[in-house]
Amino acid sequence: MIFSKKLLLLSCLLPVISLAAEPSAFGAGDLSNSHPYGLTSSEKVLLETKQNLHKVSVKSNNQENELDSLRERIDGLQSIIESLSRKAHNNKINLRKQNELNNLKSQNSSEYEKRLNDMLITNTQSIEKQKAVMQEMSLLIDTINKEYVSKSEFNTLVNDVNAFKVLVAKELKSRSKLVNKSSSTKKSSAVLYNAASNYYKKKYYTKAIANYNELIKRKYKPAYAHYMIGEMNYKRKNYSDAISYFKKSSSLYDKASYMPTLMLHTAVSMKKTGDLTHADTFFKAIVAKYPNSAEARDAKSFLQQ
Repeated sequence: MIFSKKLLLLSCLLPVISLAAEPSAFGAGDLSNSHPYGLTSSEKVLLETKQNLHKVSVKSNNQENELDSLRERIDGLQSIIESLSRKAHNNKINLRKQNELNNLKSQNSSEYEKRLNDMLITNTQSIEKQKAVMQEMSLLIDTINKEYVSKSEFNTLVNDVNAFKVLVAKELKSRSKLVNKSSSTKKSSAVLYNAASNYYKKKYYTKAIANYNELIKRKYKPAYAHYMIGEMNYKRKNYSDAISYFKKSSSLYDKASYMPTLMLHTAVSMKKTGDLTHADTFFKAIVAKYPNSAEARDAKSFLQQ
C-alpha cells in the first residue's frame, strides 16, 4: 500500500521535472546529465527531489523483494509446520493404538496366567490325591498280607486244614494207584512240573497236587506251586485251604503275572467263608492295582452285590 502511494507521487512530479529540465546553452541546467551544472535553485531542488525519489524507489523495490522472500520462507515454514502437525497427529493415533494393544496384551496375559495357575493347582491337587491313594493302597496291601488273619480266623483255618488233610488221606488211600512216591521222587523237577501242569489241564487234581507238593519240598518254583494248589482247592470249593495256599504264594513272590487271579480268588474265598470285610478290601485292592484287568471288572461286580 505504501509502495503504491510512492509510485503515484512519483508519476505526478515527473511532468514538472520534465518541464523544468529543458536544457539551456551549452547544457547548463540539464538535469538528465549524470553531473548537471549551472542549475538554478529550483533545479537543484528538483534534482535533489529526483535523487530522493530514486533512492525511495530502490529502497522500496528492495523491501518488496525482501517481503517476497519472507513470504516464501513463511510459506515454507507453514508447510513444515503442517507436516509436523500431521506427523504429531499420526503419532498420537499410533500411540493410542499401541496403548490399547498393550492393555489388551496385558489383559490376555493376565487371563492366560490365571488359567495356567488354576490348571497347575488342579493338577497338583490331583497328583497329591493319587499319591495319597497309592500310599494308602500300599499300606493296606502290606497290612492285609501280614495281619488279615485274626486269631479266630486262624483257628478256623487250622481246623479246615486238618479236615482237608483227613480228606486227602482218604483220597490217597482210595486211589493208591494214582500216587507213587517212589517213582515221583526219581523224576526230575522239570518233568514233575510238566506232569503237574498236564494233570491240572485234565482236571486230575489229586495227581497234580501231589506233584506240586513234591516241587514245594524241592523248592522248585514254590510260589507257583502254592498258587496252583490254591487254585485246585478253590475249584473244589475248599476255600479255607485255598486262602492258605494263596497267601503263601503271595508272600513268596507278589509280582507274578497270576497275581490278579490270585487276589480275586482269595477275595471270593473270603466271601464264601463269611469274611466279608476282608473280601471287600481285596476287591477294592484289585480295582486300584489292576484297573484295566478282567479281574478288576469281576471285583467291581462283587462290590456292587
